[in-house]
Amino acid sequence: MAVWDLSVTVEDLGSDAPPVTLSVASDLHVGGVILKLVEKTQIKRDWSDHALWWEQKQRWLLRTAWTLEKYGIHADARLVFMPQHKPLKLCLPNGITLKLRACFSNPVFQTVMGICRMLNIRHPEELSLLRPIEQKKKKKDKDSAEEIYDLTEVPLSSVSRPCLYNGMPAHFADSTQMEAIYKMLSVTQPPPAPEVIAKQYRPASVVDKAHIHGRWLDSSRCLMQQGIQENDRVWLRFKFYAFYDIEPKYDVVRLTQLYEQARWAILLEDIDCTEEEMMLFGALQYHISKVSQSEPQMLSSSAAMDDLESALQSLEVKMEGETSTASEMLVRQTEYLLPKRLTLKGYKQYWFKFQDTSISYFKSKEESIGEPIQQINLKGCEVAPDVNVTAQKFLIRLLIPAPEGMNEVYLRCENEQQYAQWMAACRLGSKGKTLADSSFQSEIQSIRSFLAMQKTSSSSHGNVPANDESINTHSLVSPRYHKKYKTKQLTPRILDAYQNVAQLSLTDALMRFLQIWQALPDFGLSYVVVRFKGSRKDEVMGIAPNRLIRIDLGVGDVVKTWRYNNMKQWNVNWDIRQVAIEFEGNVNIAFGCVTADCKIVHEFIGGYIFMSTRSREKSDTLNEELFHKLTGGHEAL
Repeated sequence: MAVWDLSVTVEDLGSDAPPVTLSVASDLHVGGVILKLVEKTQIKRDWSDHALWWEQKQRWLLRTAWTLEKYGIHADARLVFMPQHKPLKLCLPNGITLKLRACFSNPVFQTVMGICRMLNIRHPEELSLLRPIEQKKKKKDKDSAEEIYDLTEVPLSSVSRPCLYNGMPAHFADSTQMEAIYKMLSVTQPPPAPEVIAKQYRPASVVDKAHIHGRWLDSSRCLMQQGIQENDRVWLRFKFYAFYDIEPKYDVVRLTQLYEQARWAILLEDIDCTEEEMMLFGALQYHISKVSQSEPQMLSSSAAMDDLESALQSLEVKMEGETSTASEMLVRQTEYLLPKRLTLKGYKQYWFKFQDTSISYFKSKEESIGEPIQQINLKGCEVAPDVNVTAQKFLIRLLIPAPEGMNEVYLRCENEQQYAQWMAACRLGSKGKTLADSSFQSEIQSIRSFLAMQKTSSSSHGNVPANDESINTHSLVSPRYHKKYKTKQLTPRILDAYQNVAQLSLTDALMRFLQIWQALPDFGLSYVVVRFKGSRKDEVMGIAPNRLIRIDLGVGDVVKTWRYNNMKQWNVNWDIRQVAIEFEGNVNIAFGCVTADCKIVHEFIGGYIFMSTRSREKSDTLNEELFHKLTGGHEAL
């Protein structure tokens, strides 16, 4: 076989060094090329992390047993021999930038797994990497002012769960400096100064948000293939808003970073909330900041206690008795409760009856023996609160699956007690559980405590003076409220809300903050500007953990909703870059993407379907193959 020259650039020799020329034959395998290359450089060092990168084809030659002929490499190929792990600047949700070694040759999904292992974040499948938004540099702003914490010396581990010492991974327990970095990851940051909030990029419209969501990196391709170079900056963010199995004991870093991402989403008005909710978010931030400075770090308890806890958990027994009688019992208890249903003319009064997982309603109590006007099966429906305690508004919003999308129904309750019972019943019904389920009473209790937090307290502020100087209100609410109110108007309102949360522990306050964030109507929506097949105008597709939403770009109204559990299949035509989805009831939709690659939409849908397959039995093993099957598209095949 003919021998020919192959030139390879060796990164370690420096950028000015000429390429190394090797005499090779087409039947030489990649491992043999590397061996010749190492011998020729005459540098004694550990080359095990190095591999060949083929510049023109933008691919790594990782199969060392493959021959040059099999890869299709000829004399004109530009090959670079370089390490697979390189430094990367990683900006975390809490604004801290770390410099660490990340894998540039594996798919981004695996690279994120490696980063999360190092930082002690469980369930890495919920996170991904995002290209930062380019901000205009002002001359005064010196880039060097930013502090970057160096973790490049931390050895990379392949163990799925790191060994913990004093509640932190071993590599952070090595020195006080490393311990301080871990503390930054696992303890919430103090509220940002108003000028820091003002400097941050704030999306002004849904289209702006769509442009940000178009910057997600592709999970099935590596960093090098996506133009990310050594020492480049990327953002690590929660991408899939389906948070599974949050255990404060094991999830210190995950919980802190999730809280920081939620906090910034609210401060930068990335998600809408009411004024009342904003004051409560402000109060919780104030409380979390106060407590996190005084409370010691949450350390993991002993292994024996953990084993005992998991044993007790598996002993949890659900008492499903005679389901229909238990449900009927609630109806008898609520004989004088009349929730109301929304019609175009406002609210009409009906008699409601709850049985098994369905709500039936009648014109009056007397007619409840006969046929109902309508029976709504709650299984698989969506239940959202629409509550303003001060205004005594207690609404339950139900989104009920229908062949063409979703039907929206509002129930209006008379008072808090009635709302708590019906809300708890609807939530259980949506999960396919009846009122005989053991969690019914605890659900009512959690709804009540949730409502109690929204009540303004007219009693004395205890040890918090009404004009507490330590509270910087502009760091706790979004810029819209700085413009609307003066500090002396905001302070008493935030302190009022603070009265209801002041007794919470740090973990409870963090969990409560996330709970209220997750209850917001727009929670978990990622936006893409799309053009539907046959349509002449751009529209917005909102991608949520359980549904797709078609939004009119002009008015901002929801036009249609489709749920994943009604989806039969989805495909992407990669040639014309069009996503086609088929739902039950012969409903077909097709659209092209304007602000993002259609791969991003494909990955979101597949990712959320993957998240719904996770279960407690399999929670320790991540089915990477299934993730790539659902999200990878033609590249995964």
